[in-house]
Amino acid sequence: MVRIATYNVEWFDALFDDDGELIADGGWSGRHDVTRHQQTEALGIVFTAMDADAIMVIEAPDDNRRRSTKRALEGFAYAFGLRARRALLGFRNDTQQEIALLYNPDVFDAEHIAMGHETGKKGATDAPRFDGVFRFDLNTDAEPELVTWSKPPLEVALTVKETGREVRLIGVHAKSKAPHGATDPKEVMRLAIENRRKQMAQCIWLRQRVDEHLERGDSLMVMGDFNDGPGLDEYEKLFGRSGVEVVLGEDGRKELFDPHARLAISRRVGAMPVTARFWIQTEKRYLQALLDYIMVSHDLMKPRPKWRIWHAFDDPVCYETEELREALLVASDHFPVTIDIAL
Repeated sequence: MVRIATYNVEWFDALFDDDGELIADGGWSGRHDVTRHQQTEALGIVFTAMDADAIMVIEAPDDNRRRSTKRALEGFAYAFGLRARRALLGFRNDTQQEIALLYNPDVFDAEHIAMGHETGKKGATDAPRFDGVFRFDLNTDAEPELVTWSKPPLEVALTVKETGREVRLIGVHAKSKAPHGATDPKEVMRLAIENRRKQMAQCIWLRQRVDEHLERGDSLMVMGDFNDGPGLDEYEKLFGRSGVEVVLGEDGRKELFDPHARLAISRRVGAMPVTARFWIQTEKRYLQALLDYIMVSHDLMKPRPKWRIWHAFDDPVCYETEELREALLVASDHFPVTIDIAL
């Protein structure tokens, strides 16, 4: 049995200097009203409690000519004695929020394997490489949009050393639909629709890659922050379904499965699972949403895996363990999601 997680760590990058060393001091972190010391200690508690064999880290520390995601994450793992102590990065991006895998080298071998073909600026329609350009006409004006990923998904071939079983992982941080920069209601609507269109195109692109894997017979996990889910906003009806539903698919054995996503799709009212908690300053309240998923291919359902959202209030063990509950609230605006599975 292994445990695999996805965890969006808000502004993880702000906790490290250019040498990849933790800055666990009293200065402010990237989180509102949280110091670097407080966030670092909270993350140490959360990662230790999860005790995962592999963690897809969303918003991992930056990687550029001066900074190293690998150095920062491996230093973090060493500081807290984590078993998952080796870091893997795919395509770097320009947002200071990388996607990286932190894994236990005693349990797994891991390699970044980018599928698809390279594209020029004109793009391609047939699942190009994730650092390329995707052409897709979403608004039916006969002029395909050119879509890119600001954070290209991380594609990993993960091999279990003990059994030789290979599982393909795709770590995702999809386009946010929030209308950042809007100054009036019309601009809010325009940006919200435009962002949803881009997010939907990314999910269609991702689903094409999922189909490639399933046609090859690969065992597959798609995980991360989709910034989306069924019923999350009023613009979803313009497209008929959410981006998450597109990635999950609808065709029997080609469907991916995530129990929290399926519950949200089947139950549009009533209590829902949530993985993120944001403070809405203008309304003086918290907004909760289901944004983070671990979707698995049909064959990975056979060993009856168990999913868990490490929610500070909704998970009984997290809530009753005061140190962990408080750490989850301080560490990030997202909660980890794990899957325990026999591979």
